[in-house]
Amino acid sequence: MPDATGKRWYLVQCKPRQAPRALEHLERQGYECLLPMHQIEYLHKGQLQQLSEPLFPGYLFIHLDKVEDNWLPIRSTRGVSQIVSFGGSPTPVPDMVISQLANRKASVLPALSPGDQVLIDDSNLQQLEAIFLSKDGDDRVLLLLNILQRELTISLPIVRLKKIEA
Repeated sequence: MPDATGKRWYLVQCKPRQAPRALEHLERQGYECLLPMHQIEYLHKGQLQQLSEPLFPGYLFIHLDKVEDNWLPIRSTRGVSQIVSFGGSPTPVPDMVISQLANRKASVLPALSPGDQVLIDDSNLQQLEAIFLSKDGDDRVLLLLNILQRELTISLPIVRLKKIEA
């Protein structure tokens, strides 16, 4: 349902990896926009790093009025590809969806989840495969290792791991 001014939320498709640029340029032009972000954790050279990236890569939301707002500059804005349309007409996004996105709690998507396959890169345990069980403090992890048909749980520094990408 449109708010008192008649404004609705619409979905904007951005050029590849250009959503933050599109957001910046649209906001400079006075448009109200929303680019939901989330934190992801990744393993890089044995260190856990965090990165903020768009929840919907390649898309952002814009609050527009069909009558009052000038829609023409939007398509020529740097980073913007088009306003998502169906049947030739821009389709509004329900306000409930926008309010849930704006009010959601921040969480971090972990780099390693229980059951992930990892490679131990250690001089004593040359390139052994193991299964990640859990974190064991900030710098260590618990792994399940299968050696000589026996399962063994070991704790290692995270710097000695490489995630095996599926």
